[in-house]
Amino acid sequence: MEKHNDFFQDVFDVVRLIPKGRVTSYGAIANYLGAVRSSRMVGWAMNASHAQKKKVPAHRVVNRIGMLTGKHHFTNPFQMQELLEKEGVKVKNDMVLDFDKHFWDPSKELSLT
Repeated sequence: MEKHNDFFQDVFDVVRLIPKGRVTSYGAIANYLGAVRSSRMVGWAMNASHAQKKKVPAHRVVNRIGMLTGKHHFTNPFQMQELLEKEGVKVKNDMVLDFDKHFWDPSKELSLT
């Protein structure tokens, strides 16, 4: 379980770096952390993120096509969309509009130093 906790903490750290008005995917985070096949585990980390003392902007993490697949893990199923729209990200039918424009790839934006 310790290994999962470390991975989750790494995920939280990356998610905290996503700028307002941008989104990334579970897979992009997994890839950045060197765990390419662990996008589902990133999703589990997002589910656990709501209990963190230091805020994790989990609403900025969507699936690989921009769908709000994690919306049911928020206080209400509309909160994820509301938080994104407050940051200027338009959402229609649970999909981020202009996904490519808003997509933030940690592998390109951050350097592993």
